Amino acid sequence: MSADCHGGGGADPVLAGAPRIALVGAPNSGKTSVFNGLTGMRAKTGNYPGVTVSRFVGISRTGRDRHMVEDLPGTYSLDPISPDEQITVDVLDGRLDDAGRPDALLVVADATTLRRSSGFLAHVLALGLPTCVVVTFTDELARRQGSLDVEAFAQALGVPVLPVVGHRGHGIARLREQLTTWRTWSVPVVAPPTEPGERDAWAESVLAFAGYRPPECHRATRRVDAVLLHPVWGTVVFFATMGLFFQTVFTLAAPLQGGVESFFAWLSGQVHAHVGAPWLSGLLGDALIGGVGGVLVFVPQIVLLFLLLALLEGVGYMARAAFLTDRVMARAGLEGRAFVALLSSFACAVPGILATRTLPSAKDRLATMMAAPLMTCSARLPVYVLLIGLFVDPSARVGPFGAQGVVMFGLYLLGAVSAMLAAWAFKKLGDRHGRPVPFFMEMPPYRLPAPRAVLVAMWSSARAFLRKCSTVIVATSVVLWLLLNLPLHTDARLRAAGVDTTDSVAVSAYTTDHSYAAGLGRVVAPVFEPLGFDWRIDVGVLSAQAARETFVATLGQVAAAERPEEPARALRSMTYTDGPHAGERVFTAPTVAALLVYFVYALQCTATMAVLRRETGTWRWPAIAFTYLTVLAWLMAYLARTVTVVLGG
Repeated sequence: MSADCHGGGGADPVLAGAPRIALVGAPNSGKTSVFNGLTGMRAKTGNYPGVTVSRFVGISRTGRDRHMVEDLPGTYSLDPISPDEQITVDVLDGRLDDAGRPDALLVVADATTLRRSSGFLAHVLALGLPTCVVVTFTDELARRQGSLDVEAFAQALGVPVLPVVGHRGHGIARLREQLTTWRTWSVPVVAPPTEPGERDAWAESVLAFAGYRPPECHRATRRVDAVLLHPVWGTVVFFATMGLFFQTVFTLAAPLQGGVESFFAWLSGQVHAHVGAPWLSGLLGDALIGGVGGVLVFVPQIVLLFLLLALLEGVGYMARAAFLTDRVMARAGLEGRAFVALLSSFACAVPGILATRTLPSAKDRLATMMAAPLMTCSARLPVYVLLIGLFVDPSARVGPFGAQGVVMFGLYLLGAVSAMLAAWAFKKLGDRHGRPVPFFMEMPPYRLPAPRAVLVAMWSSARAFLRKCSTVIVATSVVLWLLLNLPLHTDARLRAAGVDTTDSVAVSAYTTDHSYAAGLGRVVAPVFEPLGFDWRIDVGVLSAQAARETFVATLGQVAAAERPEEPARALRSMTYTDGPHAGERVFTAPTVAALLVYFVYALQCTATMAVLRRETGTWRWPAIAFTYLTVLAWLMAYLARTVTVVLGG
């Protein structure tokens, strides 16, 4: 279960009066699968009062009984070193919520790493709350020749223990029944020790009594990691994986994209054919269907991107990528956990910024937050696909790879390298003498991800994109349509300007070229003229400040006005309407290169600005981020245009 990347919300109880049961455990312990199984993914997301750490709350239903289950941030210890771990401790101590401490606890422990989890378990049991221990991955423990006597383990702990295979749903029904008896859950007669030496001795005695035998080393994992974690071969595999990743996004999504594009073109044509009022048909066909549909055309790429990311994470490769890049992150003064935060920004910069809460250093968090907007988020994907499609022939090849996929990979790589350099710069400015904190990260064994978990992860991310299409992009498309179609021109004025009033396309083109939007674009033209942008591109760039995808919607509306039957060809053949370049093509190679690079760097997302404000507690850092990224975008776009002109001869 993941939060909407732009979500917020309050912390009101999902069900007033229901028992409040907190779900705690280490990262990668299967806690989220247990939460989804108990709540059926009927969960509410929001923030804890006074802080911006997300909370996930759902209802577990068993007959007439209802229990509020709260999934706390994952932590390895109750000695917090990061903001999200501090939230877990504060909730368990009753210092954060008006509701006080939870009524009971569900502690999730991975059976394959139970010895490491025992210290955390001792800390939790010492709190004295009714507790039930949920042991996950027991199937993997048995498969790897390990063993655990669950009943003896429960007897040694003095609390109920249930085995659950969360990603397969095994044991969830029994656990849901167990929630109905939470008032009878026992508490250890003698609280476990919390001093490190005594706690380790306690853990060993408990595991010995339970007949715990740790799993044998995962041979396949060891063999594969010998390659994937190798400094040289691991890097080669990483770049090959990423290259294949983007080739797949282009190759597999292209037929689906063509189908979606044809559908919206047909739908827009039906509106124009059957709606009598020209203004209404324009609003519905061009603004709503043309604008929003122009963005929804890229849903296949977006969904495929999230699907591949979910698969790579589910199989266990993302942890290896974080480990592999720790050396690179160290050169930027950061650590591998910062890579995980930056990697989250591939979907959206907002969850990437929120993921910096796992970093123990405040300076590391700030440096990572200021770099996160440079990672290529899904909002840039429609812009990249549109512009690459305009300029790069689909049949062009670079060795064995398609040229379009290579260009896309290059843009993602440029964003990632720039993010590293930005993080290094901010870390140097903010912490001249600091040293990276040692990086410890669990390497989970390779597992086949459960299809349901992958689909849930994919859908939750794609849903945020679709929600943006139904809100921000709809509103922006309507405003753009008004700006592109006002002021109204009388037939007399059109005839005086030499326009054939019986030619709807000519009338539409004249109206667009003399609209409020054209006036706005020409006002800012001196700023963007060195980059080769004309007023229509300028309007698209300005509209993209609300959301990057609206750039595509803007060009879609302009193209529909000039050539409604073939908007894609209209963009390719679009020419300057006035000025020294009148009659010349707009989308030349230098201009497309400048546009692509501009979108690599520019901060064009109001949600990112808002979450930066919430995370830093001041508008100072969002203002700094917007300023430095906008200036950098202009400079790098100018450089890209200049280089392309020189190379083009």
